[in-house]
Amino acid sequence: MQNNNKNQQKRPPVSFEKNRFAFIFTILLVALFLFLLLFNGNGPSIELPYSTFVQYLEQGYIESVTIYDYKEIHALTKSGVGGISSFKSKIPYPDEELMSLLREKGVAVQGAGSRMSPLTIILNSLPWVLGFIFIWFMFRQVQGNGNKAFSFGKSRAKLYSDTDKKVTFEDVAGQKEAKYELEEIVDFLKNPGKFTKIGARIPKGVLLVGMPGTGKTLLAKAVAGEAEVNYFHMSGSDFVEMFVGVGASRVRDLFEQGRKNAPAIIFIDELDAVGRTRGAGYGGGHDEREQTLNQMLVEMDGFDTKDGVIILAATNRPDVLDPALLRPGRFDRQVVIDMPDIQEREAILKIHARKVSLDLGVDLQRIARATPGTSGADLENLVNEAALFAVRNGKKIVELSDFESARDKILLGVARKSKIITPEEKLSTAYHESGHALLHYYLEYADPLHKVTVIPHGQALGLAISLPEKDEYTKSRGWIVDRIKIAMGGYVAEKLIYNQTTTGTKKDIEQATTLVRRMVVEWGMSEELGFVAFGQEEEPIFLGKEIARHKDYSEETAKKIDMEMDRILRSCMEATTKILTDHRDQLETLAKALVREETLDDEQIRELLDLPERVKRDLI
Repeated sequence: MQNNNKNQQKRPPVSFEKNRFAFIFTILLVALFLFLLLFNGNGPSIELPYSTFVQYLEQGYIESVTIYDYKEIHALTKSGVGGISSFKSKIPYPDEELMSLLREKGVAVQGAGSRMSPLTIILNSLPWVLGFIFIWFMFRQVQGNGNKAFSFGKSRAKLYSDTDKKVTFEDVAGQKEAKYELEEIVDFLKNPGKFTKIGARIPKGVLLVGMPGTGKTLLAKAVAGEAEVNYFHMSGSDFVEMFVGVGASRVRDLFEQGRKNAPAIIFIDELDAVGRTRGAGYGGGHDEREQTLNQMLVEMDGFDTKDGVIILAATNRPDVLDPALLRPGRFDRQVVIDMPDIQEREAILKIHARKVSLDLGVDLQRIARATPGTSGADLENLVNEAALFAVRNGKKIVELSDFESARDKILLGVARKSKIITPEEKLSTAYHESGHALLHYYLEYADPLHKVTVIPHGQALGLAISLPEKDEYTKSRGWIVDRIKIAMGGYVAEKLIYNQTTTGTKKDIEQATTLVRRMVVEWGMSEELGFVAFGQEEEPIFLGKEIARHKDYSEETAKKIDMEMDRILRSCMEATTKILTDHRDQLETLAKALVREETLDDEQIRELLDLPERVKRDLI
């Protein structure tokens, strides 16, 4: 690869000899065009009315004429009548007396076919010219560029050699378990004899499974960088083309390139684009895609890791992959790339924050806690957005407020401060959001409140945002019930103050209903129905991502489910109403402060309502 790059850099400029044919061909085209223009420009340039021609003819001024398809007539005059030696006229109607008059006056008559304009001739000749150019181009490609004209079946994989910028495990924050699994691959590529001596077989293929943005591609590059081997990168969608058989041909070529450049890593991104289960759907599968998949299965069976080639692939849909891909001997190992936890998010932020000028007061741990459920790609975007906010505000360093603005923009949407809201509607929104916010201080299992605002974001007129103090992968019944109560807070607050509600409660009602239904039918959190799941989820193979729920219970059970949902919702509504009624004075104080300040955080609310300071739990 290095030699090829050097040859490309030292390649001499293209000489005139190599382009002689193209130069001559261009000259011929220009000459042909000029010839057509000149050839069709020999006729008279002066055009007179037909009545004038008849008048000249009757007066004996016409010496000879040429008639073109009885539509146009070109005339030569005797000794330049009126300074005009020749002219042309359009014949507007069939003149039966024209020939008789011409014979009577002794005029020489000639006939000719219809004259074509230069544009018409060029358009008629264009297909032949383009055909010749295409044949010449194909010939040149085959002769001089390594048969590129017929390279549909060649792999489009990008090759990154050891001369390119390296990515190592130090560039990947967190993912300790994934790195541990992949370090074995690195060790094998560096020292294969260590494994073969003892009789161990390294996995032929490793499948990286994780949500979008978690760093699957980055980890694959890091493996190649650590092992210092060639790295082929290709997307699953690059295999399939409109031509039948191209995908299978590209698979063969990709594996062949890997063997020639061994030791090497072949990385196939978005494997599900080509590796979906065969025969899915009522109408059969995609024949070309299945043919490509079959070739991939054959190639993975046919090569040995002794060749020094390891296959890495990434997908966020392992559930749709063909079982033949996942059996031992092909993708032997699956490595899960999970969403980063709070410590990993802080480490990721530190890596990306190296590129920007940070204020000393920026607490990356606080930002990491404020971004639960975000991926590495989201955090990289967060740092970039914060830097953009700093530039926009004329700052030379990025401050914590810029990170807050960037987080709100990414997670909540752009703040629409220019949206015109009436004072009455703003006050109503303030009561609604205050109802949500106040409940965070009186519910045992609720997450701490981060801030509440009446500035519109996206479709919402206001927001009450809570943040967990630590990452939790399961939720208790108490947390879910408190979450339902918080969702009811805006509805109850509106009813307490105005004795009626608004359409702004739509999303809150949907959220509460979804949670209580899942409590009853999925999570077994109903005292009445107990430890049982109703309506098992099914995923029809012809739908792909859409989920259908199969009703596997009776109408009587459905009635019990509805009654239990209603009981839980009524219980939560009574508890929410009691809390907000008992603390109505705080509700009104908070709402009026929101109208005035528009945004309040947790510390400001505690000071405003004289609430005790929050006891922070250990984040680790």
